[in-house]
Amino acid sequence: MNFSDRNVLIVGGAGYVGSVLASLLLNAGAKVTLLDQLLYDNGFAIQHLLDHERLRFVRGDLRDEATFAQAAKGATDVVLLASLVGDPICKKYPELAVSVNQDGAIRMIESLDKLGVKRFVFTSTCSNYGIHDPATLADEGSELNPQSLYARTKIDVEQHLLKSTKQAEFCGTVLRIATAYGLSPRMRFDLTVSQFGWELASGAPLLVYDADTWRPYCHIRDISKAIMTVLTAPSERVRGEVFNVGDTSQQFTKRMIVEEIQKHLPGTQVEYRAGDTDPRNYRVSFEKIAQRLGFKCDHSVQTYLPRVVEAVQAGIFPDVRNNSRFGNYQISGVAAKA
Repeated sequence: MNFSDRNVLIVGGAGYVGSVLASLLLNAGAKVTLLDQLLYDNGFAIQHLLDHERLRFVRGDLRDEATFAQAAKGATDVVLLASLVGDPICKKYPELAVSVNQDGAIRMIESLDKLGVKRFVFTSTCSNYGIHDPATLADEGSELNPQSLYARTKIDVEQHLLKSTKQAEFCGTVLRIATAYGLSPRMRFDLTVSQFGWELASGAPLLVYDADTWRPYCHIRDISKAIMTVLTAPSERVRGEVFNVGDTSQQFTKRMIVEEIQKHLPGTQVEYRAGDTDPRNYRVSFEKIAQRLGFKCDHSVQTYLPRVVEAVQAGIFPDVRNNSRFGNYQISGVAAKA
């Protein structure tokens, strides 16, 4: 994909996905602006990019209209990755979650035409399906069944964008992303695949709740590829559309992920229990993005796991539990819900 004529603003550009997407866009010839508040002191994730001649970094809050306008100056495309990502962090900071994930995102959408933006990609989540009979695959037209504040904020923005894009000049698209995994400059070990891999590779006993609930998974490089695919697709194929992002073959229960890890770490200790507070259980269809846009994933959980196990065993990642550098655990200077 050639982005030499594009100027892309990544909101949340120093994050888990954003820091990877930024590198791929620069390699494809784009001018790239990163807007990030660095809520998790994650500036280290983009240090290697800061001297690139086609990169601009703006530190600021996406909710501030002047800051967003400054970051979006000259942008042809805007990708919104930034939010309080995941159920635990939204539950911990509910008021901030609504303010950023929902209210801030909606104000951003309403400003796009005035700023001359041509394309907008909103990254939502397959968690919106919540509880869906895993015997059938949830597609983009399936009933949404959110089980968390995180998913509810995403659905509210989806609905606003899909309504707005009917009258707007900009071309807006929703991507419902499968649960992410993969190595990143802003690495996260609070997501299932990498968390399980780190726990077992570090020799810690692993406690797994509700081992037979299903989720789809997608590598962050494939998430980035999907975003770039949408940005370069003919507008008539993506305007006002929702696409699930992932691969039908990359759907696993937690038990299946553990068993895959144990192929590389035999004899590790795992305890299974029922009764977690997260009831989500769903499998998803990814046929629409494959058929409409020719998209397919290049990575798999099976090939990723030995890499993360080797990295942990080599001492590349020290104790990561509750370390904000390696997950969305806490936000400095913001009071959590009691």
